[in-house]
Amino acid sequence: MQKEGKSILFEAQLGALRDLDYGIYPYTTSSNAVAAYAPVGSGFPTAKLDEVVGVVKAYSSCVGEGPFVCEWFGEEAQQLRDAGAEYGAKTGRPRRVGPIDLVATRYGVETQGATNIALTKLDILSYMDKIPVCAHYELNGEQTDDFPFPVLLQDAKPVVEYLPGWQCDISGARKWEDLPENARNYVEYVEKAIGCHIGFVSVGAERESLIIR
Repeated sequence: MQKEGKSILFEAQLGALRDLDYGIYPYTTSSNAVAAYAPVGSGFPTAKLDEVVGVVKAYSSCVGEGPFVCEWFGEEAQQLRDAGAEYGAKTGRPRRVGPIDLVATRYGVETQGATNIALTKLDILSYMDKIPVCAHYELNGEQTDDFPFPVLLQDAKPVVEYLPGWQCDISGARKWEDLPENARNYVEYVEKAIGCHIGFVSVGAERESLIIR
């Protein structure tokens, strides 16, 4: 395929925080989950990556143990979990959830070398009158935008900011202009904060429920 000049797509399963070297060790997988390792891990080490699309949920979810700075608990968490159907596909185990973590996402963008972002499940936030984001961390009494060394994460606290919600069904949107202004503002806010273009916005589970910017 390479000799014929065809495009080759690698697809990864886990995010940067589960990477053996760059993740939140010891709560990681046993190998490298960052995009740069795709050619090596696939047995095609001479491949050159020219585009890396990072997949980011419009909120945060987590499977398994380990530090999760922006985690929600109680009724607030349950409402988001139910709205997003955040349960294990095979086990049915409830996933841990919270607002989008811009500090961790920005770190993920950097370690993945992302050139484009697909922001998924934006429609899940439609029930909220105001949209929370973990904009910064507080560590040792100081506010930081840098993702700390993993051992320090247990002491980090989320600094949460709120954006106006849109409170309407956006699952039928297929063009950027179809989204309510507050939904567009949320996407643009995240885009600016993580420093990477959001080229795809998902508003539903169907394959066609996608907005290309």
